[in-house]
Amino acid sequence: MTNADDLHAFLRTRRSIRRFKPDPVADEVVSRVIATAAYAPSAHNTQPWRFVVVRRIGNPPHEARDRLAHALTSAMRADMESEGAPESEIESRVTRSIKRINEAPVIILLCRDVTAVREQKPQDTVMAIQSVANAATYLLLAAHAEGLGGNWICWPLYAQEETRSALELSETWEPQAMVFIGHADEEVKEKVLKPINDLVLRI
Repeated sequence: MTNADDLHAFLRTRRSIRRFKPDPVADEVVSRVIATAAYAPSAHNTQPWRFVVVRRIGNPPHEARDRLAHALTSAMRADMESEGAPESEIESRVTRSIKRINEAPVIILLCRDVTAVREQKPQDTVMAIQSVANAATYLLLAAHAEGLGGNWICWPLYAQEETRSALELSETWEPQAMVFIGHADEEVKEKVLKPINDLVLRI
């Protein structure tokens, strides 16, 4: 049994990784990571999370990944154009985003099943979204346990319909975020935290 100090050290050493080696991640490892993510807590045990694994198959990547990249960056471009961003800045960000999508060994899209709620109240929707976020945290930690790096990406929030259409998902699956997973190809940086005492109110 791992002692408490070792477990705290493990949790505190997880970092967001943005550059990955091209090495593939075994299917059984991805399955194990997702299986652990499913142990996350959820409101009323609704377990509203749904996972879509978008692998990087071949060079160029699989067509599903191409469609995903196009959907996300098209929405990104439209948003930036509406905000009056310079074309050079738009092109740079779109190119960089497509590169990141193509280079991630594994992309796991996290969705919320809109039917997995106890009641159709605004609070239940928020609880379901929070539950999916819990699963994402477990997923990142499970990847860390496998010696892999991971990064939480929120782009699908800005292009939910486009993402659903690109991957031909059920109408009840609402894209929330995606996680890039792979073998890290960068040095882990020291995490700078705000002072804990500034964040806690003890009553």
